[in-house]
Amino acid sequence: MIYTFVSDNLDTLDERAPGMPLSQRIEAALTQAIQRGQARPAPDQLAHALDYAVTPGGARIRPTILLSVAKACGDDEPQVADAAAAALELIHCASLVHDDMPCFDDADIRRGKPSVHRAFSEPLALLTGDSLIVMAFEVLARAGAAHPARAIELISILGRRTGMPGGICAGQGWESEADVDLSAYHQAKTGALFIAATQMGAVAAGQEAEPWEELGARIGEAFQVADDLRDALYDEDTLGKPAGQDDLHHRPNAVSSLGVEGAVSRLKDILAGAIASIPHCPGEAALAEMVRMTAQKLTPLAPAKRTVPGE
Repeated sequence: MIYTFVSDNLDTLDERAPGMPLSQRIEAALTQAIQRGQARPAPDQLAHALDYAVTPGGARIRPTILLSVAKACGDDEPQVADAAAAALELIHCASLVHDDMPCFDDADIRRGKPSVHRAFSEPLALLTGDSLIVMAFEVLARAGAAHPARAIELISILGRRTGMPGGICAGQGWESEADVDLSAYHQAKTGALFIAATQMGAVAAGQEAEPWEELGARIGEAFQVADDLRDALYDEDTLGKPAGQDDLHHRPNAVSSLGVEGAVSRLKDILAGAIASIPHCPGEAALAEMVRMTAQKLTPLAPAKRTVPGE
């Protein structure tokens, strides 16, 4: 049986500005950060590449989750939350730039357009990813002027979920190992930034980070399984990037381990567990609804274009 997925954005309405989606907060914060990075006398090509790597965005799922958690916890300092959301998305975009480079996935397409190294050159792609990473922490440092304690914790969480030993750098590093710890690989490669999203959302609103780790880990695991399914079943036009990369690079994945039906069942179980793991907070019901919306957008619904041998 073959499946496809709904890929609409996961916008949640911002109650502080009726009718305004969280996406507007995210895009405004990202635009401000990129414009600071492009200020003269910046080198023109690299300045252009920064914007190219970040826009147009994908679903902005990680910063949307972050702001949804912040709102559920009161969102008492929206400027801090917006900075956290922008910083998280900058790290994610940097990781995509680096992942696409010839030394890793050697991907020609990202989000339906030439990847950064194809559009600008490998040296500029490397510098673009590096610049976005540094920019993320600068954004958080700027937010610390009014709320230094929150900013320091946000910087710590993002650093931990980006670097070694358990961040996305570690996730990429596992792909160079002969023996892969599948659980550690998936948690670092995909789960780390989702844990960052839930924890940073809570901290931005003045709450403790630790109770929010399980929710982020479960959402991250769900996205990993969904991504494995998309990679196995979609074609390049549907994905907006090369398809079949797990098989091509011999990566461990849920489809090869569980089959399509088993992976879909696992996805549903994980998302049900994510809803059950939401900590008690003022916006608990609304946050549960956001996770349900995420589940609907991830759950296979209809025939897709590619076939998988043996399915």
